[in-house]
Amino acid sequence: MPVTAVSGQHFSPCASSPEGLAHNLAVWGNFVNMRSIQETSELKIESKIEEIVEPLREKIRDLEKSFTQKYPPVKFLSEKDRKRILITGGAGFVGSHLTDKLMMDGHEVTVVDNFFTGRKRNVEHWIGHENFELINHDVVEPLYIEVDQIYHLASPASPPNYMYNPIKTLKTNTIGTLNMLGLAKRVGARLLLASTSEVYGDPEVHPQSEEYWGHVNPIGPRACYDEGKRVAETMCYAYMKQEGVEVRVARIFNTFGPRMHMNDGRVVSNFILQALQGEPLTVYGSGSQTRAFQYVSDLVNGLVALMNSNVSSPVNLGNPEEHTILEFAQLIKNLVGSGSEIQFLSEAQDDPQKRKPDIKRAKLMLGWEPVVRVGATPLVVKGSSPPPPPAPQGVALAPRLHSGASRQT
Repeated sequence: MPVTAVSGQHFSPCASSPEGLAHNLAVWGNFVNMRSIQETSELKIESKIEEIVEPLREKIRDLEKSFTQKYPPVKFLSEKDRKRILITGGAGFVGSHLTDKLMMDGHEVTVVDNFFTGRKRNVEHWIGHENFELINHDVVEPLYIEVDQIYHLASPASPPNYMYNPIKTLKTNTIGTLNMLGLAKRVGARLLLASTSEVYGDPEVHPQSEEYWGHVNPIGPRACYDEGKRVAETMCYAYMKQEGVEVRVARIFNTFGPRMHMNDGRVVSNFILQALQGEPLTVYGSGSQTRAFQYVSDLVNGLVALMNSNVSSPVNLGNPEEHTILEFAQLIKNLVGSGSEIQFLSEAQDDPQKRKPDIKRAKLMLGWEPVVRVGATPLVVKGSSPPPPPAPQGVALAPRLHSGASRQT
């Protein structure tokens, strides 16, 4: 008869004898006791694991629920129609609105920003979405990524920012642009350069068409931005002619809207902040200088239309509705309901006297023109982003301002 082993102990083959029976009962008792201890230990471990894991499960459920509630509605695109899109400077004022547009259109969007002037909060409502990625990266360093389109918006754009660090501004617009063109060449992507109306300088032609070469002071306080954008355009067309890179160039005129920085030194944000604080609205010079402001949603629609067009020549994107700086000061005073006085200070160096886009090319070749008029919408205070994406805390005229530079930009 075989001898059965239980946990290393053996049953006695002489189970009929009293000694054998006692031995077998002892072995079985030891086995049952060991199993009981083992099961109790396993239950304690499982209970401890469950105690640790359950709060994590609850946290994940809460996060999933909040993400589901937070994301704006996104279109479904087939694999064939969905593009992989890179936006440099995508956490900035204009870049974040472009991110919203492309995400809601159903594309895969990668935002690259070094957060010098951009803010993470501008795009945080997309974090966690399967189509969105945010990378902390400076474009002066090479980037290796597979994309179909590149919107190159990275650059300081307000006077205090680019005058504070003119070398950084030049590097971003030269080395950064070279890096993005190199990336476009490697992966066969189309690149859109966000240029500026500042390439026209203090224009001697009015309004400014794309054929106008400009009137720029190459050593003035604004030169790092103006000339940086001019050479960026030159590099784009050099890569197009020599390397066959598909490029698009948008010359962006003054733009405003939600997510403007209140301390960025540009005229609309300056006036709003001063009016809200009851301080004098500072006008540099006589206030007769003119600007033409477009709302950010109009600009974003123009950028997307240009990217997806066959137009390789520069295109002005701006609102031809022209107003003096003094008119803007009065308009914002009225919208805010402020009793602030208007204070006239000495004129800033190289401040353009007139700025108005000729948008015939955009109308004819893109079918684009701005639809929001200045003063057509109310002033919005605290969280002024058009739905669906929530905007960060801030103040904005719900439609208008960007590009350009100088205190009256």
